[in-house]
Amino acid sequence: MACTMQTLPNAPLSILIGSLGVFALLKGAYLAIVFGLFVIFSATQMLLDKKTKPRREMPGTAGQLAAGGAIGFISGLVGVGGGTFSVPFMTRRNVAIHSAVATSAALGFPIAVTNVLGYVIGGRNVQDLPVGSFGYIWLPALAIIAFCSVLAAPLGARVVHSIPVDKLKLVFAGSFYLLAAYMLYKGLST
Repeated sequence: MACTMQTLPNAPLSILIGSLGVFALLKGAYLAIVFGLFVIFSATQMLLDKKTKPRREMPGTAGQLAAGGAIGFISGLVGVGGGTFSVPFMTRRNVAIHSAVATSAALGFPIAVTNVLGYVIGGRNVQDLPVGSFGYIWLPALAIIAFCSVLAAPLGARVVHSIPVDKLKLVFAGSFYLLAAYMLYKGLST
């Protein structure tokens, strides 16, 4: 089955629902714990490197709406791009990896915009945010991260391509476990 932009169409809508609803409920310690557990899951999946065989075709429209909703909601909740979940979902349903990655990349921009919109709306009435905040978005950090990302991306790509895949997975998984330990410590000690 061909994979089009209609695949997983409501991921951005689900992210907005998550941003405005669940993010408002899961603040501080709880969100740190959820994020820490997700990072542990991701690191473990990376280390295990289980290869699952594609076993079925893409679901119909209702199934794609349900999958897009779940993927968008979880992606927004833990702050990752939809590709973390949508690419494995599509490849397990016999969508060619290149089509799955392309579809995920095409969905990346609306997912990011929706996530930012949710953080802006969700934090618009919150008091005591740092100067330069636009909702929960701290504009100075956004500018610095965007600027440094553009400058460092070519160097990062060269470095990543020079490291063997198995060692690269160990480095990423190790850094994920450290991040998860820190987030769980912060969440549980609050």
